[in-house]
Amino acid sequence: MGSRTENSSEGFSPEITLGKVRKMAAQVIMLGKLLLRLLDAALVFVTNSLAGILGSSSLRRHFHLMLSSLVLFGPLLNIWVSKYSIFSNGNHYLYRKFLKSTWGWTCVLTSSFILLHSISARHPPSLLLRHLSRMGVVGLLWWCCRRLLTLLEDASGTCYEPMMASQDIPGPASSAQPLLLLHEDQTRASCLSANMVWRGHEVSQDVLVVSLCCLLLVEEMSVFGLHLAQAKALQRPPGAPLRFIFLLCVLLLAVWIFLLMCLLAYFPKFPSQHLGGALGYLVWRGLYQGWFRLKASPGLPAEGPFTTTDIDKQPQ
Repeated sequence: MGSRTENSSEGFSPEITLGKVRKMAAQVIMLGKLLLRLLDAALVFVTNSLAGILGSSSLRRHFHLMLSSLVLFGPLLNIWVSKYSIFSNGNHYLYRKFLKSTWGWTCVLTSSFILLHSISARHPPSLLLRHLSRMGVVGLLWWCCRRLLTLLEDASGTCYEPMMASQDIPGPASSAQPLLLLHEDQTRASCLSANMVWRGHEVSQDVLVVSLCCLLLVEEMSVFGLHLAQAKALQRPPGAPLRFIFLLCVLLLAVWIFLLMCLLAYFPKFPSQHLGGALGYLVWRGLYQGWFRLKASPGLPAEGPFTTTDIDKQPQ
C-alpha cells in the first residue's frame, strides 16, 4: 500500500511541477509585456518633449548665440572649478573616448537618424542619398580644415628642447630658467611626442569640431518635431528604433556641450579656443545658412515629399 502511494505521488509531481512552470512563465511574459509598454510610453513621452524643444523656432534662432556665449565666456569658469577635479585630468575617459572621435560619433548617430527618418517618411532612395551626402560634405570640410590648420601650425611654430643650465655658465638668468635648444624641421606632433616644447600660434581643433557637431545636431534633430506632427496626421507614427536613435542623438548633444564646458573651464587657451569656436560657427553658417539653401546642394534636413500637402489630401 505504501509503495502504491509513493508511486502515485511520483507520477503526479512532474505534472504539478510543469503546471507551476507554465504559470510562472505566463506571469513573466505578462510582466515583460507590461514593462515593455511602460518603456515604450516613457520613450514616446521623452522623445515628444525633446522634439518639441529642439523643433522650436526660438531655439534654432538662438542656439548659435548661446553656444557663442559659452565659447566666449566659458574660460572664466576656470576661476571657480577645482584643479583637483577628475575632469582636470587630460587623460580622463571622457576625453580619450569621445574627444578624439567627436566627428565619428556624430556622423554615425546622425546618419542613422537620417536613414531611419527617411524610411519612416518614405523618401525615395535618391532623396535619402541626398540627405546623407550632407554628412559627407561636413566630414570632408572638417578633414580639410584639420589638415590646413595642422600645416599652418607647423609652419608658424618652432620646437625647443629644455636643457638645464650648466653651473659654470655665468649669469643670474641661467640659474633661474632652463635653456632652450632650437630644433628645426620638427612638426608640432613630433615635437610634443618627444616631450619637447612647442611655441607658436594655433587654433583649437577640439573646440572647432565640438562646436560644429553641436550646431549640426541641432539642425538635423530639429525636423523630428515636424515629422511627428505630419506622421500623426497621416496616422503613421514613427517606430521605436527611430525614437531611440533620436534620443541617443540628443544625449550625444548633451555630452558635447558638457565636454565643451570642460575644455573651456579646465584647459583655457586664449585666443586658440575662441578662434576654433569662430571657425566652427563659420563652417555651420556657410553650409546650413548658405549653400544648403540653394538648389544645387544636398538640401536642408526638412526637404522631402512628406509635406503638409500630403496631409491635406487625407480624408477627414
